Amino acid sequence: MRTCLSGCIQAQPWLSFPAGGGIHMDSYCPPRWKEKVVIVMGATGTGKSRLSIELATHFPAEIVNSDKIQVYQGLEIVTNKVTDEEQQGVPHHLLGVVNPEDEFTALDFRHLASLTLESITMRRKLPIIAGGSNSYIEALVEDQDLEFRSKYDCCFLWVDVALPVLNSFLPERVDRMVQAGLIKEVRNNFDRAAAEADYTHGIRRAIGLRELDRYLRSEGNANWETRSRLLEEAIDEIKANTIKLACCQVEKIHRLRRRHGWDIHRIDATDVFRKGGEEAEHAWEMLVARPSISQVEQFLYGNGKKVGRDAAPTSPGTNANPIAVAPTPPGLAASMPAARWWGPQMPACHVAHSDCGVSLQ
Repeated sequence: MRTCLSGCIQAQPWLSFPAGGGIHMDSYCPPRWKEKVVIVMGATGTGKSRLSIELATHFPAEIVNSDKIQVYQGLEIVTNKVTDEEQQGVPHHLLGVVNPEDEFTALDFRHLASLTLESITMRRKLPIIAGGSNSYIEALVEDQDLEFRSKYDCCFLWVDVALPVLNSFLPERVDRMVQAGLIKEVRNNFDRAAAEADYTHGIRRAIGLRELDRYLRSEGNANWETRSRLLEEAIDEIKANTIKLACCQVEKIHRLRRRHGWDIHRIDATDVFRKGGEEAEHAWEMLVARPSISQVEQFLYGNGKKVGRDAAPTSPGTNANPIAVAPTPPGLAASMPAARWWGPQMPACHVAHSDCGVSLQ
């Protein structure tokens, strides 16, 4: 018997049946074992980080960041990095590891992410890739040289929020970032001596830096009224560009599904953003956390259970075996208050190309 130990993707062994009877395994190549990977996608502000951490506290998992701005060191508020407390002890990779001045491309991500996935799976942990940079995810999953598809089975989870509801939430999120010290953080990283800053490379592509340029340059040479007006205009521009970015990300997910036929499981979190307080927390558990955990369980173990709203209701008195969802740190939970509409002219998304003029994701 000859056994093929590497490079074999044959689904069934080649069996020969000699005239004298019996089975002779003339050449047997077992099917290649594929590791499992969960990929959490979604627009900015929809709760990707929160969901990935909750999954990683339910399964033995580690998280790989796929946000092309959060990969850089610094600007913690501007880039919305999860804090050490919010990470709940879950290992995070490719988060705040690149020099802010360096260029980190999709090819760089593909290389480092593939090495990271191998390291995680060697420790018998589940890799969870989470982030809004869909171009990074596409570069990794669809790379022919890495043969990613022949090595890994993917479970795509898309945390989706109806755009009118999300568009009303994101400006409030920006307001909380401003209250948390966004202006001071950008000011501390602002090069006043530069005649014209380059906002096309490295971490300086982050939303918030270019928009605050005129305001920061006015400090020291403009009156209070002018500075107040420039600051208000800058914050409004940050809000508009954040909404524009979310729109681009949603359109990109639709294109990826059409282009590559990805089986993306949509998790509708809209009702979470319509509620507040305990109602929002309950909606998150019932509409996002539990369906996502069930989907991953089905992906990992093939239990055949229906998930989400298709699941059969539990009869009274039966053992429902409820899923235990880890409590969410206040910082992440507070990022999802009741949504209110911001401005009268925030239309639904109609995007014709991938970057939409925003180069972030």
